[in-house]
Amino acid sequence: MFKKINYLTFINLFFIVVCTVFFLLPFLLVISISFTDEEALRQGFSLIPEKFSLQGYQYVFKRPGKIIDAYIVTSFQAFGGAFLSIFVMSLCAYPLSRTSFRLRKPITFYIFFTMLFGGGLVPSYILNAQYLHLKDSVWVYILPSLATAWYIIIMRTFFQGIPISLIESAKIDGASEYRIYFQFILPLSKPVLAAVSLLILLDKWNTWFTTLIYISDEKLYLLQYFLQKLLMDLDFMKNLAAEGLSSSVIESIYLPTESMRFALCVVAAGPMVFVFPFFQKHFTKGLTVGSVKG
Repeated sequence: MFKKINYLTFINLFFIVVCTVFFLLPFLLVISISFTDEEALRQGFSLIPEKFSLQGYQYVFKRPGKIIDAYIVTSFQAFGGAFLSIFVMSLCAYPLSRTSFRLRKPITFYIFFTMLFGGGLVPSYILNAQYLHLKDSVWVYILPSLATAWYIIIMRTFFQGIPISLIESAKIDGASEYRIYFQFILPLSKPVLAAVSLLILLDKWNTWFTTLIYISDEKLYLLQYFLQKLLMDLDFMKNLAAEGLSSSVIESIYLPTESMRFALCVVAAGPMVFVFPFFQKHFTKGLTVGSVKG
């Protein structure tokens, strides 16, 4: 026997299905175009490749060594940077959540003040390049962005929601502050840690401006910057060929420009699509619980 479905529930389900379709269609279209022959794309786009081709991916992976280096550097700074950031920011947020800490209000205000004003690009470059000597170093991707004021406030708010009686009972049993932090606070804070970790991971994976400013060594290029540079080089070659300025690159007019653009999207975003499900369970709860309390 089928249960009767309330009309309001049916409307909600229908709305969710429609939204899901609208979210999936562009993603499927990008994948389809990346596997479509360049000549077929001139007639229009379709969800099913009219003429299957790997030309776009062949051009993207034309220099596999460099793109592998870009993947390694990007993965290291994204996952390693996210782990270190979570560790540092949670260590900062925990004492700020304790009412027994006398300096929590002025320190919280100081952290919040950094959200309103910044030093600017030139002072940041001078500090990182000349004083910290982070230029052409993989640590320039991690150390300057190790802590973010907004994430610290979210963690602090979440920690405040943990019953103080749990902490007091642990102290009565002789647990130190470090033991309380590692064995009680962190395990109970998985939702907010997962949510903030995902946001940091996405931000670090998609960054490219840091490479533009600080990095000249090709082995330290981030994936997004390397792919952007690859696309710019292709556009430059096609412009030269179209204007007849260089006969040596006239064959570049036939390069898979459109399919390569969408192949770049798949190569750049693909890993994060597989990472998100591992954080999805705690993502919404971590953001909502960490934002509604004072």
